[in-house]
Amino acid sequence: MQIVQQIVFAICLGFAVWFFSKKVKEIRRNILLGMDEDLTDNKPQRWKNMLLLAFGQKKMFKNPLVAVLHLFIYVGFVIINIEVLEIVLDGLLGTHRLFLSPLGGFYTFLINCFELLALSVLIGCVIFLVRRNVLKIKRFLSNDLNGWPRSDANYILFTEIVLMSLFLLMNATDRALQLNGSEHYHDAGHFIISGNIAPVLQGLSESTLIAIERSAWWLHILGILAFLNYLPWSKHLHILLAFPNAWYARLTNTGEMSNMTSVQNEVKYMMQPELAPTDATPPSKFGAKDVMDLSWKSLLDAYSCTECGRCSAACPANTTGKLLSPRSIMMKTRDRLEEVGKNINTNGSFADDGKKLLNDYITVEELRACTTCNACVEECPVSINPLSIILELRRSLIMEDSNAPGEWNAMFSNVENNFAPWKFSPDERDKWAEEMKSS
Repeated sequence: MQIVQQIVFAICLGFAVWFFSKKVKEIRRNILLGMDEDLTDNKPQRWKNMLLLAFGQKKMFKNPLVAVLHLFIYVGFVIINIEVLEIVLDGLLGTHRLFLSPLGGFYTFLINCFELLALSVLIGCVIFLVRRNVLKIKRFLSNDLNGWPRSDANYILFTEIVLMSLFLLMNATDRALQLNGSEHYHDAGHFIISGNIAPVLQGLSESTLIAIERSAWWLHILGILAFLNYLPWSKHLHILLAFPNAWYARLTNTGEMSNMTSVQNEVKYMMQPELAPTDATPPSKFGAKDVMDLSWKSLLDAYSCTECGRCSAACPANTTGKLLSPRSIMMKTRDRLEEVGKNINTNGSFADDGKKLLNDYITVEELRACTTCNACVEECPVSINPLSIILELRRSLIMEDSNAPGEWNAMFSNVENNFAPWKFSPDERDKWAEEMKSS
């Protein structure tokens, strides 16, 4: 019977790892569809960003209470899953609490730490469920989250509550069996939380306790494997991608726009025609119409988005009722990228589907509402930059499609003809100074 359980466990584990790896490869391929961008400079600063922003949750502490709760859930869930290593080895080898003998009293200390973290995760998830569904915090009521995104957040919180409850139940029944002197359940010391539940369970028969302990063990590990494979389809992929996304964050000054060298050269050659090369090749396109035209970092941003809505809550355009929502920009970019990925899976390479990120997913009205104030970039806890996507799409609208409001076109014309936004000849630009001198 034991060997059958080991074989079943090995099959479940192998399938979960294979399925997860397959999806991760697809996501990596999708991200690398983006345009090349070198983000490997200043490595010390990048390591600092990753530690402070991704692991330390630095930006979350603008709201200390929420930050502490989130930190407990995040760190707790990650650290508790170190215990999964023992569960996996027990499942494969047919052992029980494999690390108890070599670690001795330190093993009990670790389990007690895991239990305290499990309780904090459980409490934090309950509080966040209440915030989302009872208190109904404003940024969670946005139409951006209608349908699957709203359910997704609740599913994850509920799953974490179930997993932590199973962990504590598994330990409680295990401890009850230890106290009853059951075979194979060696004394692991007092468990700080489940150890206080164990005496209540001691009255149950040994077979019942073993059935509960084994059921909790199987449901706990299968739940973790299912959760692992749910992540790539969920906004909670940020649990994994927050780290590389913070490391690869752009280190330029906030608000600094990336200029196109080809456009800069056109202006330079207009001012100094003698510098213009005779064999200059014009750029193939300006800005971005689809996800493949964006930087790979922008596509990584899209997959890393937590959908927390802090960007949209800080956006002045969104606050004043305009259509723009930076959170929606990231979600739509990810949706389009996933659709492109499915297209490639079906056809072997991308086959034109008649759709584009610009217009089909993100509208002109959304793009024009942006004031480029950088509030969304500043607020994001994992260094996502919705503004870079907005600017590239807007660049395509203006430079490729000549699609701009009349006021913008008048300004562009003035810049082109007069080298300034105003309709004054360059020769008359200093007249105001002469008038002041004469007065």
